[in-house]
Amino acid sequence: MAGPETAKPAPEEDDRPTVETADEEELYGPSEELMENVSAALAEGDIPQVEALIEDLHPADVADLIEHLEPEERQLFVQITRHVIEAETISHLDETVRDEVVEQLGPQALAEVVTELDTDDAVELLEDLEPEQQERVLQSVPVEERVLLQQSLTFPEDSAGRLMQRELVAIPAHWTVGETIDFLRSEKELPDDFYDLFVVDETHKPAGSVPLSRVLRSPRATRLSELMETELRLVPADMDQEAVAYLFRQYALVSAPVVDEAGRLIGVVTVDDVVRVIDEEAEEDLMKIVGASDTDFHAPAHIIAWQRVRWLVVTLINTMIAATVISQFQETIQHTVALAVLMPIVAAMGGNAGVQVITVTVRALATRDITPQSNLLRIVGKELIVGFLNALVFSAILGVVAAWWFGHVELGYVLAAAMIFNMVWAGMAGTLIPLVMDRLGFDPAIGAGPFLTTTTDVLGFFSFLGLATLFLV
Repeated sequence: MAGPETAKPAPEEDDRPTVETADEEELYGPSEELMENVSAALAEGDIPQVEALIEDLHPADVADLIEHLEPEERQLFVQITRHVIEAETISHLDETVRDEVVEQLGPQALAEVVTELDTDDAVELLEDLEPEQQERVLQSVPVEERVLLQQSLTFPEDSAGRLMQRELVAIPAHWTVGETIDFLRSEKELPDDFYDLFVVDETHKPAGSVPLSRVLRSPRATRLSELMETELRLVPADMDQEAVAYLFRQYALVSAPVVDEAGRLIGVVTVDDVVRVIDEEAEEDLMKIVGASDTDFHAPAHIIAWQRVRWLVVTLINTMIAATVISQFQETIQHTVALAVLMPIVAAMGGNAGVQVITVTVRALATRDITPQSNLLRIVGKELIVGFLNALVFSAILGVVAAWWFGHVELGYVLAAAMIFNMVWAGMAGTLIPLVMDRLGFDPAIGAGPFLTTTTDVLGFFSFLGLATLFLV
């Protein structure tokens, strides 16, 4: 016989606050309304209102707010809020804006900021200062911390030694979980946030690591040597930050120990810093390909102009070379004026197709998806096939358009043939040029674009006008 049904409580009204769906841009960062209110308070000189508006903001959001202010507003904002701005806010600022704020703060205030920051953020701040200014700031930092910062600054720029955080937790292998937990609770000089405990031997060389979660879940009598993972991904202090990022991405690391030349543990790289490196490296490659700078947005107009003029000079040289090629076919162009209308299409399609390939190739080199020893021929062959397929499609379309537009079937054939030649070349060159430059030790993101543009323009004009000379004149 079935027992009585269990009475189910009547559903009660949920008195929790309802979370309304917001636009994505309103979920994070300072809102437009907040920035307008801050600007209005600054204009009125209402210091308490400015402080109240930023009181609950994350340091990164305060940094975004500072970057969005006009230069005069920014200077006033820093002046009236410098006593409440968190040190972390300075580390989140764009480099150009940070230089302005650092100059306004002065050495003594900057030393206080450096003291409050983790060593990795402090080093990033210090490395951008002029040597004299850097020395003045370091002299105001406590001696023990100053020594660590000076040591980190001796490592190469963009290396793990500059990226690492000196604050870490190193534990002897013979300790138990209980001893470790007691130490973590009593020690005052621990980093604010950490994910792994590094187990070291008598010479302070890392022997293994233990995730903090594993320590918390294990009995107190368990020795760390029984819990630790011995397969460590050690990071030499002079390793390039791109290689460090690859290590984290390849092995899904959260943190990794940094060692000196003797193999001793001297620091730790954490995933939050690696995320920034990946973002910076990807942005840098993209900016270099188009000849811009990652500081363009906040830099003064004359600096932006100078940074971009160098690329434009290269472009000018490229166009002069292309113009020289065109000048050799003046009689052909005079005979068939339609060539002057159509020939930019050949160069533009080849150039754009090549830039697509270059962008993918440069990024693949950065992420090590392309290895010359194993898959080079396969990658080049694939791009040749892609270029040929794209060329067939667009040569057919544009060949028909040209024949119909000018009532000249042979002209359509010439245009189609030149398109096929130039787009196939763009696919091959877009792969080979970055690879050759990388093999020779040059940055492919900087030079690949100009070389490709020159070749696609020159070969595009030469193939189109040359074929026209052979078959139309």
